Amino acid sequence: MTPEPPTRAKRRPNPTPPAEALKNGDAVLDDIVSLLAGHIGQTRSVAPSPAGRRAARGGPKVQIHIDYSDTDPRSIHTMAGEIGYSITSNWFAQWMAKLLVAGVLSRSRAAVFLFVAGGQKKGTGIASYTQQQITDGLNELLDEVPGAKKITRPTVNKAVKTLIEWGWLESAGYGRIRLNVTLWFAGNSGEQKNVLEEIASDHGEEPEAFPHKVGPTCLPGQQMLDFEDPPARGAAV
Repeated sequence: MTPEPPTRAKRRPNPTPPAEALKNGDAVLDDIVSLLAGHIGQTRSVAPSPAGRRAARGGPKVQIHIDYSDTDPRSIHTMAGEIGYSITSNWFAQWMAKLLVAGVLSRSRAAVFLFVAGGQKKGTGIASYTQQQITDGLNELLDEVPGAKKITRPTVNKAVKTLIEWGWLESAGYGRIRLNVTLWFAGNSGEQKNVLEEIASDHGEEPEAFPHKVGPTCLPGQQMLDFEDPPARGAAV
């Protein structure tokens, strides 16, 4: 009689050992959360997991480096006065300085342009001033300076005409003056783009019209500005 084979115990699948990253993942995550919480002034209590204790005894070490700043890059600049600030072309700032030293940009022209530029309404490139208002504004301090020579309205009128010829300003009608917003602008890039589109429309998309040319034309530093792709650049003519 053939003996029956011995009964075999049922085989159970052996559990697969978890990968090292999975064993230590919770501990690493808890460490990151705690570190971040500390940097932002909060605290988080995290109980060490078994995997974390094993990692601390001899498992792989994870080094984390975080740079943190309390300054919000979107915060507004600190500027003097209460009427905000504008953005100025660095090229134009140096161009003005050169013209002043060369005697081409007179005191009256510089004064008129700076006064108008500082009075533009944000996001529009427009300053609402009559020539008499510009004259009165520039003379505001002179009542307290004995013997000081005031600027006259005819001088302001001549300065405005010259600045329009140079492409720094443009008459917008009804006591309004439009600045060349590629030189000096109060507002963000989106607002400037809208203003430039409006100006181009007003001038029939003419490539040499305001605000593309910046004078005076008597000097080799006059700029022809290109607003097409690639981004705007200046090329001397």
